[in-house]
Amino acid sequence: MIDLTVAQIADIVGGRLADISPEDAEQRRVTGTVEFDSRAVGPGGLFLALPGAHVDGHDYAASAAAAGAVAVLAARPVGVPAIVVAPDQSRVDTAAGVLEHDADGSGAAVLAALAKLAKAVAAELVAGGLTIIGITGSSGKTSTKDLVAAVLEPLGEVVAPPGSFNNELGHPWTVLRATRNTDYLVLEMSARHPGNIAALAEIATPTIGVVLNVGTAHLGEFGSREAIARTKSELPQSVPRSGVVILNVDDAAVAAMAEVTAARVVRVSRARTTGDVWTGPVSLDALARPQFTMYSGDAAVQVRLGVYGDHQVSNALCAAAVGLECGASLEQVATALGAAGPVSAHRMQVTTRADGVTVIDDAYNANPDSMRAGLQALAWIAHGGSGSGSDRPAKRRSWAVLGEMAELGADAIAEHDRVGRLAVRLDVSRLVVVGTGRSVSAMHHGAVLEGACGSWGAGADRGAVNVADADAALALLRAEVQPGDVVLIKASNSAGLGALADALVSDGAVGGVGNRGSAHP
Repeated sequence: MIDLTVAQIADIVGGRLADISPEDAEQRRVTGTVEFDSRAVGPGGLFLALPGAHVDGHDYAASAAAAGAVAVLAARPVGVPAIVVAPDQSRVDTAAGVLEHDADGSGAAVLAALAKLAKAVAAELVAGGLTIIGITGSSGKTSTKDLVAAVLEPLGEVVAPPGSFNNELGHPWTVLRATRNTDYLVLEMSARHPGNIAALAEIATPTIGVVLNVGTAHLGEFGSREAIARTKSELPQSVPRSGVVILNVDDAAVAAMAEVTAARVVRVSRARTTGDVWTGPVSLDALARPQFTMYSGDAAVQVRLGVYGDHQVSNALCAAAVGLECGASLEQVATALGAAGPVSAHRMQVTTRADGVTVIDDAYNANPDSMRAGLQALAWIAHGGSGSGSDRPAKRRSWAVLGEMAELGADAIAEHDRVGRLAVRLDVSRLVVVGTGRSVSAMHHGAVLEGACGSWGAGADRGAVNVADADAALALLRAEVQPGDVVLIKASNSAGLGALADALVSDGAVGGVGNRGSAHP
């Protein structure tokens, strides 16, 4: 964060001083990072006292101060120098999607103060030349964020969030990682309700806005794909006339957003006829890494991505468009995309163990679109890059270990059923459905029914199995996975399959090394 005194921060957020005199507040300076985990606080830091389901950050204020925090941003005095903001009951519903517990509005008050601080800092940094890139979409935000950061890194200092810090807490927290030396700030922008993206854009208004797609993630929250599209369109509407909006026009709902922005529009596409940045035919190698010719204007360059799955092509084109807008050459972009492997944990990380088992760890998130992409990548790798289809046997035995796709609302049962049936049609050898409830049961039964009607080699009764939890799935995999098998692990983060993926990769370290992102089939 930029260097500010405690008094300046109190003035920005509208808070009062507690356990610190006005004179001392004018002298004490926050020179470190802003943290909501007291264990991460270092000298010169600012600690956010936020409530949780089991612990309250206010109880850790003293330990944060002992670790070097200059002050605490809190909703009540905490016995150490603090900036106190009044609890705001009216904002509890807003905070509910971010905080596990906020009955008295204290967390909402601290989040509101954090937003004010981030907004003030962002405005000052933009005035000094900072470029802010905002990315939204129903899927692919984190992968695209990582690709954008990789493309921009040769051009200057980049700040981007770890993982998916894209809500009312993670967004301003990321903004406050930027300093006067930062050239590019890359932000994910997520939404659970209409107005969320507009609110995040108000904190840090993007110079460049990127919209990837409009899918069915969070359909249960929004009610319709049209409502999701309207919410995603809040990003291009927020970009000023002097900025740039990058749209993946292969998605018709995204293409229509060109009509709602005053900014210049750059279109990316897998078809030359509709894109300013586009590709020729795409091929995949044996590990489903895309290769293609990328075009911009009259220039062309060969690209071989370091990330996995055909769905990454559109993400890479959007990242390339950002790089080109920021001054990179087409060749620089291609080099950066080729060197950029998976960065954020549990997102399409491909590991080949010492025994030849390939683990595709995509356990962080899932929706119908990303489930299809993950299963297609599994099928491609299992067939050695020769294609996939139910009429040809797999060259390697394939496992799809799938958990629930959350927040699909009334469509949950039907969408899970479709995933189960798709696993059979893609000739997945074994489907392991993890969890209980109607949605995962629909996935299991959809696979069984499809298998019974088709020619699933393992048999409908043996090809699909439903287990209670991740521990049961791990026990099954440890007992039955054989050298050379390919295993996809995918679910919404709430299913907790990330630990399962980690354990399966670690198993291969006995007698060898599990290599995240390995290029060896």
